[in-house]
Amino acid sequence: MDPSAPRPLVVAALGGNALLRRGAAPSAANQLQAAQDAAAMLAPVAADHRLVVTHGNGPQVGLLALKEDAYGEGEPYPLDVLDAETEGQIGYVVELALDNVIDHQDTVTVVTRVLVAADDPAFRAPTKFIGPVYDEQRARTLADERGWEVRPDGQWWRRVVASPDPLEIVQLGAIRRLVDGGFLVVCAGGGGVPVVADGTGHRGVEAVIDKDLASALLARELGADVLALATDVDAVYVGWGTPEQRAVSAATPQWLREQSFAGGSMGPKVEAVCRFVEETGRRAAIGRLEDLEGLVAGTHGTQVRHDGDAVEYAAAAAVA
Repeated sequence: MDPSAPRPLVVAALGGNALLRRGAAPSAANQLQAAQDAAAMLAPVAADHRLVVTHGNGPQVGLLALKEDAYGEGEPYPLDVLDAETEGQIGYVVELALDNVIDHQDTVTVVTRVLVAADDPAFRAPTKFIGPVYDEQRARTLADERGWEVRPDGQWWRRVVASPDPLEIVQLGAIRRLVDGGFLVVCAGGGGVPVVADGTGHRGVEAVIDKDLASALLARELGADVLALATDVDAVYVGWGTPEQRAVSAATPQWLREQSFAGGSMGPKVEAVCRFVEETGRRAAIGRLEDLEGLVAGTHGTQVRHDGDAVEYAAAAAVA
């Protein structure tokens, strides 16, 4: 590699369940510990790459929405404002953790607006999970009391809200200048703050943008070399939850699009990596946060690339 050439650029997306384990209390202490754990995984990648970090906010924005609803006085704050609050909250914690373990550069958090279409059909069909998990009876009771829509999320139930498709990263120019200036950037947290265009500029809307789709758009627009989606499972599986489940070690977007994945969890991640690879010809990966170095290096998780065999499965011993 030319020593004068810039280091490869990686966009690493930290899933909400990678930053706060399923079932864990969404406390400040747990969030801080999760951010410190994430920073320990991100630091080795930052040593050899330019790094942009995005993150989920599903548990946190749902908790804030619950607090707003419980307050009971006046109109509750809309979801776009809660999105911005969680982006600042989680961004601060991640930024602090990264600056404590990385000496060669400073970390900057950008509260990021993301443009969506006012007529996106997602506003009529909510699918995005937010908030804590419940058993089915409690979830249905809350749905009746609060006018929510709820759906199963694995063995639990959660609230769902609209998740429109991200169209444009409003602060892309600022993010690019920060990356070019040598900063590690935390941005587009929770998919960014959803806004639509109106006659005066932008206005916020009631939604939560999928973090992985926003990360794929950001990675494409920044010209990233690798998009890595870090979650709480080691790979993409076919036949998930059945005796025949198999971990996919590598696949093409075309093959992945022929499979079926859960719409509220793995489905958007697969869609995100497919979009990035199809639009750029570069590589993407999905896997555990603990395997982040391997995701970036191409040795762990599910590697998605535009050429090669349609699918490669992990060895049986590796998925036991």
